[in-house]
Amino acid sequence: MNELAQRSLIGVALVLGALVATVLGGYFFAGFVALAACAMFYEWRRMVAGWGFGWQLAGFVYALLPALALLWIRDRSPIGIELLMWVFITTWSVDIGAYFAGRGIGGPRLAPAISPNKTWAGLIGGMAAAAVFGGLWAWLLELPSILIWLTLPFALGAQVGDLFESWLKRRAGVKDSGNWLPGHGGALDRLDGLVVVAVLTAAALAAGLI
Repeated sequence: MNELAQRSLIGVALVLGALVATVLGGYFFAGFVALAACAMFYEWRRMVAGWGFGWQLAGFVYALLPALALLWIRDRSPIGIELLMWVFITTWSVDIGAYFAGRGIGGPRLAPAISPNKTWAGLIGGMAAAAVFGGLWAWLLELPSILIWLTLPFALGAQVGDLFESWLKRRAGVKDSGNWLPGHGGALDRLDGLVVVAVLTAAALAAGLI
């Protein structure tokens, strides 16, 4: 099985798992989120071993905040499932759009000192994909119109989250945060963008913008 096929198969499995957990809600969703948060914290601790207590505490916060954000969105909003789906679609669209635009177009590197493989084409392609699919989801389901306008800046936030995790790995001297997701790496590799989008969406919800 080639890399793209393997990556696609694992990606579909992860998407289906997230969708099932979101629809079921309750303890099932809470357990799913807790498992993801624990995996993130485990990988973080392993990468920053020997960096000091401050980095350990930062990893705990980094894993905890998006977990609480996802639970808040799912259970405290009258449009919880639909809004959480918007979070997922926006994040997934960024990843997929950036991957194919970066591979297909190439061009100037976005941040070669942090992540040599990321390009400006990938950044623009990821944001464009998120704007189309996240915006379309919000429009079709008649969600608050502000979500259409938030798609682009939140997509940019997802890219920043990806770059931060790339910087963290480079500082730690590792290629991937883990190896249990063939073609994807570890939990941090897959959830770095979701961390930012989930927290920003929960903040917007708490502020009454959504």
